[in-house]
Amino acid sequence: MQENIKKYKEDLKKLISKGELLHISMQYECYPEEIKKSLGEKSEETLKVLPKFNEEYQSWYSEVKVLIKQLLPDRLDDFVRYYEKPKPRKDISFENYRIEDFLQGLNITRGWEEEKVVGPDAAIPQFRQQQAVLKAVSARFESSLFDIRQLVQADIFDSELSAAQELLKSGFVRASGAVAGVVLEKHLAQVTANHNISTRKKHPAISDFNDLLKKGDVLDTPSWRQIQRLGDIRNLCDHNKEREPTKEEAQELISGVEKFTKTLF
Repeated sequence: MQENIKKYKEDLKKLISKGELLHISMQYECYPEEIKKSLGEKSEETLKVLPKFNEEYQSWYSEVKVLIKQLLPDRLDDFVRYYEKPKPRKDISFENYRIEDFLQGLNITRGWEEEKVVGPDAAIPQFRQQQAVLKAVSARFESSLFDIRQLVQADIFDSELSAAQELLKSGFVRASGAVAGVVLEKHLAQVTANHNISTRKKHPAISDFNDLLKKGDVLDTPSWRQIQRLGDIRNLCDHNKEREPTKEEAQELISGVEKFTKTLF
């Protein structure tokens, strides 16, 4: 988990830095002379490396959206709202102009003199708010409660998966699968709690958590199917079935659980 947190911090740093450049690019499109002046002697150098907002914003938005969905899900709707045009929208004003409008170069004018009502510069505050939400994710890493709970749990899971691997090497196939299955069930329970998803079942199983996470848009269909497969192997290891689980199946279970404990939060 420490490696995961380090990776997320590095990704955050890159996305925040790119967002700052996109912000300058956005401002430059609206106020080229003012931005050149504010950059001073470094204006030419900075403008050369500026990303083109219309070309690079969407990839930045998609990456940040996934990150916020995983680490700060309660702010996801806010982040998306700053981008998407509100529906319904009878007229367009400074208050409801969005980044999506900016990307389309939308200008609203009035009368035969084409007096400006609202234009692309109205999207700048919306992008600033998106940056603020992204930066709020960083604060999550500074929370001692987040670090302690997640790190301690991750260390326990790593130890249990190592034990499962040793059991498999020693030929205890069922036992290794059973241990890995417990880790998966505990981790899915934690992920469900992280996303404030509740269940009415008193003792939910892997399949229950899996379905809840898919329904809550935390899991995509391929991941849901893979976890379903891992749950089937766990059941084969836990209960007397018509056949014994194979070493390959137990290894698939252990490897799959290790993957999800390090990528699903």
